[in-house]
Amino acid sequence: MKAPSQRLAYLDWMRGLAAITMLQGHVFHSFLRDDLRSGGPYLASQFIGGMPPAVFMFLLGVTFAFGMDSQERKGATASGRFRAALKRTGQIFALAAAFRLQMWIVSIDKSPWTDLLRVDVLNTMAFALLVLSVMAVFRTAERVRLCAILGVLIAAAGPVVSSLNWDAVPPLVKHYLAPDTFYFGFFPWAAFVAFGMSAGSLLRQLNRDQVGTAMQWLGGAGVTLAFGAWFASNLSFSVYPHVDYWKDSPALIFVKLGVLLIILSFSYVWNLGLRPGQWSVVRQFGITSLLVYWVHVELVYGRSLWFLKENLTLPQTIAAAIAVTFTMLGVSLLRTNWTAVRQWVRQPGWKLAEPAWFAKSEPTEASGD
Repeated sequence: MKAPSQRLAYLDWMRGLAAITMLQGHVFHSFLRDDLRSGGPYLASQFIGGMPPAVFMFLLGVTFAFGMDSQERKGATASGRFRAALKRTGQIFALAAAFRLQMWIVSIDKSPWTDLLRVDVLNTMAFALLVLSVMAVFRTAERVRLCAILGVLIAAAGPVVSSLNWDAVPPLVKHYLAPDTFYFGFFPWAAFVAFGMSAGSLLRQLNRDQVGTAMQWLGGAGVTLAFGAWFASNLSFSVYPHVDYWKDSPALIFVKLGVLLIILSFSYVWNLGLRPGQWSVVRQFGITSLLVYWVHVELVYGRSLWFLKENLTLPQTIAAAIAVTFTMLGVSLLRTNWTAVRQWVRQPGWKLAEPAWFAKSEPTEASGD
């Protein structure tokens, strides 16, 4: 976790909103009875719940670009920036491996060893960073344009990659690359990382007074992009022989990108209304989003609540989603106040520290979470 002086409030807030949305989507997916899954509430929950992975990847790209820019400002050479980017990639790969190992250990009597190689969202994030690390050799101003182009190309290649014959390819390789409804393949998910790198590089080119205007333009561009891509997806004409809208459609990627830009703009405006140092429950989730993701997956999909799996009515599922959200808030607060909690245990009555991100002035974010 970065120090208070290194964080941007609106990025934390956007990340926290995605984390909260993710929780309700996973609770509905795990706990709601099968016979209730054709109804509107479940479909709405899963549609909204499909946004968090895109948000996390986009913000990872933003902070990845921040890190490259920081290296550039320090005078690092192109090769030095590239090595720093690879180091960050290695950290994400290590986290992905640790997550899969932990999930396998807790289900060791039911999970085959091949589950250690399952391609989760963290694996895709790391692989996307590995491929896009080459962007570190370019200057920040150049990355704005180049990463946007890469994002378009990755999204556009989705249906093409999906139509290839993957029969002779090892399943692990296929899961890392090809579009799939059960895995996060590089095509098209890595497009969000590339778009995030473009946005992050743009933000690094602006001074504080210019950011507000840029957010207005980004929000407007998001509305135009989302509605334009939705309209295009409903046209009878297509340049592709076959497109699966929910698996490999470039239109869906651009709809989500438009929504991402709207959320980014809204997050910036919302945080302008907060007093310096004011605590925010949404931002609290954002600064501990990785921990929240890690813990809630075991809680919702693991053995601890096995008796609730696919066994709850709609009101019960809503109550479970609220309960899980508050539980994860407690975990998040424990993490940011861990030092104070240990001191309180030793000396009862010790006052809990302010959240770790508390800062009197608007911070800057130098690298990713």
